[in-house]
Amino acid sequence: MELVNAERSKVGCSALTLNTTLSKVAQSHSEDMALHQNMSHVGSDGSSPGDRLTSAGYTWSAYGENVAYGYASPEQVMAGWMASPGHKANILNCTFKEIGVGLAQPDSYWTQDFGTAR
Repeated sequence: MELVNAERSKVGCSALTLNTTLSKVAQSHSEDMALHQNMSHVGSDGSSPGDRLTSAGYTWSAYGENVAYGYASPEQVMAGWMASPGHKANILNCTFKEIGVGLAQPDSYWTQDFGTAR
């Protein structure tokens, strides 16, 4: 979260706050990807990020998700996301107000869920 907020501050976005529901959803998705050895925004049950957030009780007006696989540290995964236009757009989207993060082993499956509550 600190790395995300450092990048956001460079472009004038407000800092994201950590949301426990978003964190639970992100961690669960990371665990699902690790269990099935499949990096995807689609869960093993066919769910989308929005489906997972809604099922967890997060009433959103906007959301985004970044996933990654195989990076050994938060700094490495952030560098990868910042080098990818779509992932960077989520990180620097000033509309988002909250974040949840997940990491599961083996093989380091990372998830960032961004949201703005309704």
